[in-house]
Amino acid sequence: MKQLALDIGLARAPSLGSFLAGPNEAAWRHLQLWGGSPTRSPVPTYLWGGSGSGKTHLLQAVEAALREQGASVGWLDPSIAEPPEFDERWAVLLLDDTHLYNAVQQHAAFAWFVQAQTLQRGVLAAGLLPPADLKLREDLRTRLGWGHVFQLHVLSEPERRAVLRQEADARGVFLGDDVMDFILTRFSRDLGSLMQLLEHLDAYALQTQRAITIPLIKSMLENA
Repeated sequence: MKQLALDIGLARAPSLGSFLAGPNEAAWRHLQLWGGSPTRSPVPTYLWGGSGSGKTHLLQAVEAALREQGASVGWLDPSIAEPPEFDERWAVLLLDDTHLYNAVQQHAAFAWFVQAQTLQRGVLAAGLLPPADLKLREDLRTRLGWGHVFQLHVLSEPERRAVLRQEADARGVFLGDDVMDFILTRFSRDLGSLMQLLEHLDAYALQTQRAITIPLIKSMLENA
């Protein structure tokens, strides 16, 4: 059955606190310490894992935490066709979806990396594959792999179900088994999307003064 992506808007900004670690607790704890003082030990960190494992969430969460501290960061992902020159004011480099970098982006990422190492700045990168399997220029690939490397795992369905139930209970929201089955089979199983869906369902149920049922979910989507 085709799954629906949730695109209703009003999503909360990613944060380390809102990341539901599950089997990825080691990486999450590492980034909590790393984000507090990324220049204390500027050994690069690389996250890899499948779609929906939380890579971009974690990079965006670190970016938000650093900006709250008044720090400036350099960000590169495949959507940036013309990467800027390295800025010495950057405290950290964040390199997302590195497996999709074209030649221009690989050149920029390597130049940024060299500058960051020279100035003792932190680097946090992410990709779909482990460093050894990245189809990138060798000098960039080896730099991505020489520091801390963590594999991120997509939560299993029982884990997603347990997390969704826990979050619903924390909100005082009851989700029947039929509603849970409907959500997990018809919507994106990315945990961030599921949390957004629950947030919208909670707000819509309060607005309409109705319990969360399958007809209510369909009504919310029709009126989105």
